[in-house]
Amino acid sequence: MSTLENRPNTALLVVDVQNGAIAGAHDRDAVVANVGGLVDRARQERVPVVWVQHSDEELARGSDQWRIVAELAPDDAEPLVEKNYGDSFEDTTLETVLSGLGVGRLVVVGAQTDACIRSTLHGAFARGYDVTLVSDAHTTEDQTAWGAPPPDQVIAHTNLYWSDQTAPGRTAGTVEAKDVDFG
Repeated sequence: MSTLENRPNTALLVVDVQNGAIAGAHDRDAVVANVGGLVDRARQERVPVVWVQHSDEELARGSDQWRIVAELAPDDAEPLVEKNYGDSFEDTTLETVLSGLGVGRLVVVGAQTDACIRSTLHGAFARGYDVTLVSDAHTTEDQTAWGAPPPDQVIAHTNLYWSDQTAPGRTAGTVEAKDVDFG
């Protein structure tokens, strides 16, 4: 029950599944396979797939690190939103794209769990979207050298706390890829 009026549609939001963002990510191949399966299902069900692509000093626009992984290929008709901040809505065209598609509910997948995924989840929720995180279709790198928990714990914790988010007129939650319902 999104708080956004006249926005009954759902979109699959694929965040930063780029070579440099997930090269050393936890369970990389399984996550990419789950994302790919969801992209295929969304296309079959005529659910919009919206791609987000980050660029910064480490992911220089146009570089191999910046490119979306070879296993996934955005369709020419699918929107691609470029961003420079963690929150996929911040200083991007994402809101305009979603509004044009009548989207009020997002199914979120991608990388990095403890950065762009969390920022985008909260950014969407605060803007009035219903937001579902696919629990086995997001990942992160090992940041233990900087004091973070191991990646599997970061992912598990994010799944735990997102499954309990509440706000007036909005829904949040997690679901495994096999159980995603785009309806």
